[in-house]
Amino acid sequence: MYLEEALQVLLANKARSILTMLGLIIGVGAVVAIQTLGSSMAGAISGSLGNLADNTFFIFPSATQANFQRALINMSDMAGLAGLQNVTVAMPLTGANDLVRHEHRQGRYFITGDAATPFNNAPLQSGRRIAQDDIRYAQSVAVITDKAYRKLFAPGDNAVGSTIYVGPHRYVVIGVLAPPRVGLLNAQFGGDVYAPYTTVISQYLRGSKVSAVRVVVADPSAIASTEVAVINKLRALHGDRNLEYTSFDKQQLTGGINGIFGVMTIVVALIGAISLLVAGIGIANIMLVSVTERTREIGVRKAIGANRSQILWQFLIEALMLCGIGCTLGMAIGLAIGQSVNSLAIVKLTGYIAPLPWLQSLLITAAFAIIVTVAFGTYPAFRAAQLDPIEALRYE
Repeated sequence: MYLEEALQVLLANKARSILTMLGLIIGVGAVVAIQTLGSSMAGAISGSLGNLADNTFFIFPSATQANFQRALINMSDMAGLAGLQNVTVAMPLTGANDLVRHEHRQGRYFITGDAATPFNNAPLQSGRRIAQDDIRYAQSVAVITDKAYRKLFAPGDNAVGSTIYVGPHRYVVIGVLAPPRVGLLNAQFGGDVYAPYTTVISQYLRGSKVSAVRVVVADPSAIASTEVAVINKLRALHGDRNLEYTSFDKQQLTGGINGIFGVMTIVVALIGAISLLVAGIGIANIMLVSVTERTREIGVRKAIGANRSQILWQFLIEALMLCGIGCTLGMAIGLAIGQSVNSLAIVKLTGYIAPLPWLQSLLITAAFAIIVTVAFGTYPAFRAAQLDPIEALRYE
């Protein structure tokens, strides 16, 4: 009964109802669209970083410190770091950009040392990964990326077992990584040619110090505490507690990305809240006008037996219907904009399709509708319920 009457009132004043709901449509639409885009972009970028190893971090001496040369990592430090709890491998992060040849095909590619636990978790197209025995005996074997494969081999050729030359050094290809997803932001992490780090050290490392170390951990959930332990161990090995080191891992990168989009979502939500405040004031104003226009109707209803709660609910449901329709239309428009931008831009940039936050958008919409109704629809409804029936019947 209340819903039918409320709908009749709104349809009788179509233009006024649409203009009243417009602020809600714009406010909710903006909030849902940006929230959808933020979630999609964060999810897509996190997806594009999915090939980075979760159980790996890197340590670099801070370049701004006065004792940078002293902070450089010695080859002898590796054994000390490998003895720490939760550390399974400590290896110098080293490599070189060199000419890579296979028969008459060649190109300049970056060769980097890798462990049995790979830095790049991209799936294999063929072959196998570097094994522990390859590292132990410093074998001249390599895993190449799809980019290097397409440059060095003819389409359809089986690269596994073939010989390539990296500079003057001969390697046997043992694996080829699958091509990355298509996307402008889909960077290839690591090098183009992966070899056992012991082999790369013997062939490319000049001197006894390196500027970075890669650490593989057994428990990724304890990676933060392990980073602190490694930094403290390096300071102890170098005999200087003031040395500064910087750590980097996948969690830090994805956390920073999610933090940026989280702040952006909060800012947009505040802007949307201002829009909703303006829309709520408009709804309160229209409902007060409606109470004034229908004063005589309220008097008649009370005269034939309607009580205050019935009048209150009649106007409160009208406000709720205005808010509900406006917020629902805003959610639909916001999701449509978010889906369109996601499909036309984000997917093409990253190659990853992040799921739209339907439930979160629905909860935001419902919360906004209820808040605006309670905050701005209650007073007009209460005022209508408090009208004196005799005075209402006299109103012209």
